[in-house]
Amino acid sequence: MQTRSMTIAIAGSALALSACAPMDEPMVGAPAERVATAELRTATNANVGTATATAMADGIQIVVEGMGMPPGPHGAHVHTTGRCDAPGFESAGGHWNPTTMQHGAQNPAGPHAGDMPNLDVASDGAATLTFTLPSGTMEGLLDGDGSAMMVHAGPDDMKTDPSGNSGSRIACGVFRET
Repeated sequence: MQTRSMTIAIAGSALALSACAPMDEPMVGAPAERVATAELRTATNANVGTATATAMADGIQIVVEGMGMPPGPHGAHVHTTGRCDAPGFESAGGHWNPTTMQHGAQNPAGPHAGDMPNLDVASDGAATLTFTLPSGTMEGLLDGDGSAMMVHAGPDDMKTDPSGNSGSRIACGVFRET
């Protein structure tokens, strides 16, 4: 009897330890990470970077990687419609704002779901911005009419409704699930 109890205890310990071992494969039934990418293009169709949206537990992480853009700070926002018709990209609509807030993190009645910090472009035209949109969901980002990543000509003042006085639209990309 003691041998059988000992065998069961050893087998149980081995099973418990194997459950703690790192897994090389994803768990069966684990939710797949949702990712969408937007290729940023100018009105003349020049490729100036990408924006990648990834579903996170606390919202949507947006990573913008720019190249060949004018140096300085530029307003960067997710816009409500997945269209980027040149030359002015007005087809992308306004800022993504499903909660009907006002524009800007410094606005007491804001921000929009698609409001982000400025994209600071270096003198060589390169830029990187990583920001999590806390009130965004991939379902909203990729809804029936989609959404677009927009870069504006000037800096966003983070408070003036509806667009932070960030100027014209100089680069746009439609988010597509990858």
